Amino acid sequence: MKKKLSILLSALLVLALLTACGGSGAPNAGGVSGIAASNGNLTFTTGGDQGTYYALGSVLAGQVSAVTNTNVTAITSGGSQANILALSDGDAQLGFVQSDVMAYAYSGTNLFDTPVPGFSTVAALYTEQVQIVTLNPDIKSVADLVGKTVSVGDAGSGTYFNAVDILNAYGIDAETDINPVYESFGTSADSLQDGKIDAAFVVAGAPTNAITSLSATKQVYLISLDDDHINALIASSPYYTQNVIPASTYNLPADVTTVAVGAVVVARDDTSDDDVYNFVSGVFEHLDDVTASHAKGAELNLDFAASVTSVPYHPGAARYFAEKGFDVDTK
Repeated sequence: MKKKLSILLSALLVLALLTACGGSGAPNAGGVSGIAASNGNLTFTTGGDQGTYYALGSVLAGQVSAVTNTNVTAITSGGSQANILALSDGDAQLGFVQSDVMAYAYSGTNLFDTPVPGFSTVAALYTEQVQIVTLNPDIKSVADLVGKTVSVGDAGSGTYFNAVDILNAYGIDAETDINPVYESFGTSADSLQDGKIDAAFVVAGAPTNAITSLSATKQVYLISLDDDHINALIASSPYYTQNVIPASTYNLPADVTTVAVGAVVVARDDTSDDDVYNFVSGVFEHLDDVTASHAKGAELNLDFAASVTSVPYHPGAARYFAEKGFDVDTK
C-alpha cells in the first residue's frame, strides 16, 4: 500500500510540474487567444514623438504588456532605417518600418549597401500616406515645389526616399531643383509654422499628430498627385498604392489623392516565438481596446496583417496567423 501511495504521489507531483510549465511544453495551452508562457522584456523602436509610429506604438506596447506575459516598451527613434539598424545591432527586438524600407533592407538596396540579415515580419498594420504639407495655397502641385525650401524627412529616412521617388516622377532633382532640409515630422511642422520652409514631406498614417497640431492654428494644405504620375510611380515602385485622404482629416479644402506604403512591425529572428506570439495576439485579440486608445486601431485587420510577401514572417507570428486560418511564409 505504501509503495502504491508513493507512486501516486510522484505521479501527481510530475503532473503539477508539467502544468506549471504549460503541459507538454506547449506555450499556448490556453487556446487560440491564450497567453504564451513567456516573461520577456522587449524594446520596440517606433519613430519621432510627433508621428503615428510612436503614438500607436505606445498604445500597442501598453496593450500587449497589460494582457500577456510579455512586457513591451515603446521608444522614440529616427524611423524606419534606424529601426532596422537597431534590430541588427541588438538594441531592440521589435521595430516599426515602412514596407518599402523593409524591402530595401532585406534585398540590400537604396538605404542599405548590403542585405540586412536576422529580421522577420511580425504584422502589417495600416497604410501610411505620403503627405506633402504646405501653408501656402499657391503651392498646388509637386511642380510648384521647384525653387522652394522643402523638408524631405530625416536624412536617410524612409520619408526621404519617398520624397525622392515622387520628385523624380515629376522630373525634379531633390538636391538641385529644391532647397532640401532634413527634418523630423515635429520639426517640419514647427518650421512651417515659423515660415522657415515652404513645404514638408510627411509619410505617416493620417491623421498625423504633427499635422493635426499645425491645423489647429493654421489652414494647412496637402498637395495632390495626378493619376498619370501616380500610375508611373506604381509601375516603377510597386510597393506604392494609390490613396485618398478625406478633406475632413485636417479640415482641408478638398480630398487629396496621394500614394501610400504599408506600416509593418518587424522583429529580430532570435526574439522568442512566445514573445512575438504574445505581441500579435495581444494586439489582434483586443482591437476594440486598441481603437479606444488610438484611431488607427480601426484600420487593423488580419487580412492585411498577413499580407506581406517581401520578407518572411517570424515563427511566433506565423503560429498566431495559422490559428486564425492564415498561411504565411517563414524562413
